[in-house]
Amino acid sequence: MTLFRPKIAAFATLLLLASATQAQQLGIGTMGQGTSGYSMGAAIARVLSENDIGALVQPSSGTSAYLPLIDMGELDLGIANAIEISDAATGSGDFEGRALENIAPAARLYPFRVGIFVQDDSDMQTIADLAGNSVTYGFTNQVTINRVVDAILAAGGIEPSDIEQTMVPNVVRGADDFLAGRADGAFFAIGSGKVTEVDASAGGVRFLPLPEGDEAKARLQEVIPQAYVEILEPHEGLTGIDESIPVMAYDYMLVAGSHVPDEQMARIVTILRDNKQALVDSFGAFQSMDPEDMYVDIGVPYHPGALSVLKTEEKTDD
Repeated sequence: MTLFRPKIAAFATLLLLASATQAQQLGIGTMGQGTSGYSMGAAIARVLSENDIGALVQPSSGTSAYLPLIDMGELDLGIANAIEISDAATGSGDFEGRALENIAPAARLYPFRVGIFVQDDSDMQTIADLAGNSVTYGFTNQVTINRVVDAILAAGGIEPSDIEQTMVPNVVRGADDFLAGRADGAFFAIGSGKVTEVDASAGGVRFLPLPEGDEAKARLQEVIPQAYVEILEPHEGLTGIDESIPVMAYDYMLVAGSHVPDEQMARIVTILRDNKQALVDSFGAFQSMDPEDMYVDIGVPYHPGALSVLKTEEKTDD
């Protein structure tokens, strides 16, 4: 019996080491596969793991599902837009009365461009043309998206009541409903893999342009102050952008739980700041990331560990 004890002890040690390694894995909450949010999270997990910080993407149905998990400490990091983080941290907007006090922005990743796409051969050419047509709406698992769609419609001079609302829980389901013929237009992030999938199956899709001019911009920002307009040029990977068009944009960010130690958070932000090319190699949309501009004031305090790395006026004032 004693001959086997060293082997048993060694095996037990391996189990303990494996458990410790697993415990050190950071959980990153994202949207489902096929979304830009998932691709962002997967790229970050890969780069962190390559720099000795174990990380695992944990996709779910939407930010309203995984932001509370970060708040409770069941996930460590997440991918969310500036609108959602501000609302969730302050208990306003779609998080009215249920503030998530244990989450904080950690870094600006890059501008996120969004729009409503239609069949390539559709007669609809403008946002206003969506009036009277079915458009994906509801987004019960992505509570902020309705406001984003409302902002796009407002920029085009129409209201949600002007469209036929095809109710969906999230953007992926919306894209699937579009493919099934249950919607004439669908909201999605520009550059997402799911849009490329829909494009191939539907025989071609294209995004509708926002109207140009100060009035349209003012209508957009009246609904979502954090939004802005970008002129997007055709580029490989931007399915549905066949010519130069104005589109809605807002910032996507890394969000962290307050339970993540400051030193670890500082290291995470440093790794992301210093490894842009590795992020781009994993997900091309990171080409729009500016390592020198990873702080944007969204009205809520950053994670202290992240702020210790980011060169901001807020840090200097401290």
